[in-house]
Amino acid sequence: MAKIKILYTIPNFDTAGSGKAMLNIIQRLDKDIFSPEICCFHPRGSFFKMVEDAGFPIHLFQYTAPMKPRIRGLYKVYQIARFLRSIKPDIIHSFHYSSDYSEALAARLAGARWVFTKKNMNWGGASKNSWKLRSSLANAIIVQNKDMIDEFYPHSKKTALIPRGVDLDQFKKSTTGLFSAREFGLPTDTKIIISVANLVPVKGIETLIHSYNNLHTRQKTHLLIVGDNKNEYGEELKKLVNDLSLNHRITFTGKRSDVASLLERSYLFVLPTLNQGRKEGSPVAVLEAMAKSKLVLGSRIPGIKDQLAAFPFLLFKAGDSPELTEKIEWALTLSPPEYREITEKINHHVSEFYNINMEVKRHETLYHKLLK
Repeated sequence: MAKIKILYTIPNFDTAGSGKAMLNIIQRLDKDIFSPEICCFHPRGSFFKMVEDAGFPIHLFQYTAPMKPRIRGLYKVYQIARFLRSIKPDIIHSFHYSSDYSEALAARLAGARWVFTKKNMNWGGASKNSWKLRSSLANAIIVQNKDMIDEFYPHSKKTALIPRGVDLDQFKKSTTGLFSAREFGLPTDTKIIISVANLVPVKGIETLIHSYNNLHTRQKTHLLIVGDNKNEYGEELKKLVNDLSLNHRITFTGKRSDVASLLERSYLFVLPTLNQGRKEGSPVAVLEAMAKSKLVLGSRIPGIKDQLAAFPFLLFKAGDSPELTEKIEWALTLSPPEYREITEKINHHVSEFYNINMEVKRHETLYHKLLK
């Protein structure tokens, strides 16, 4: 019996987020049934080498096209369709984050089933009609949180709710030997508060900084902000920290490959994403902290509120610095038994509902359904 060939498309591997999510699925597919291949625009990007080393066929091709002027756009779509036909995929699964619909048109012309993963809450504005076209051309739409169904596809029969999953085995491993608080000049009894995020304005890190500045606790605490800060937003955050005279209490670590070890040494994880723009889809940083049995605070927005649905007391209003301050102070006053009881429940919850193997199984089920 011939294997089901799936072509996974993604613009680039400039950042590891979407690329890592895609690779996690590809690597765990049942290879007796599925034959995965990858298509991206170019071989650049910090994560490309890791994808290449995984050993799956990679095609370098511009598989999308501007659709204006219309005639030129349609001609480009025809060329893309010819390329796709040469690969002969049964299914094309797009991880493109944008509202592009040229890929969908080309996939239909090539005779392949086409599915895309909706990764954030973008929809309105100039791209609204494009999102509608992209969605209407899809054979299936993978949504990552319940709000996507309610807001974008309330009557659609194409959607499949598949939240992100986390590799529990990876995060169960002890990594304390890989990181020491002394790296940042911190006493060993410091309670570390950590936020791991792609540092762009929607992440609302300034809310966390203001909240941290307003803490009244006398405990030894330190805030780690993990993520690439070499951009305009990163500079604004560093200026804010400097203006508040918090340089000795807040550290910008930059991008780190040892997030698991940073989490293991941390006491509290916070993701203060704002309720605007693209918001969140299903932020894996929250799941990784939960898998490490850490206390987690998150803003009450799509994606995060799904992940913490069993723990509503861990949510706060997006952008509400005073409420977040109260939540952090509450977290810091927990006794060791209280902390352990909550974090054990958090770990059980992520194990039961957000296991990476469950995410892969749901994808496999959808692929079979598409070909019936």
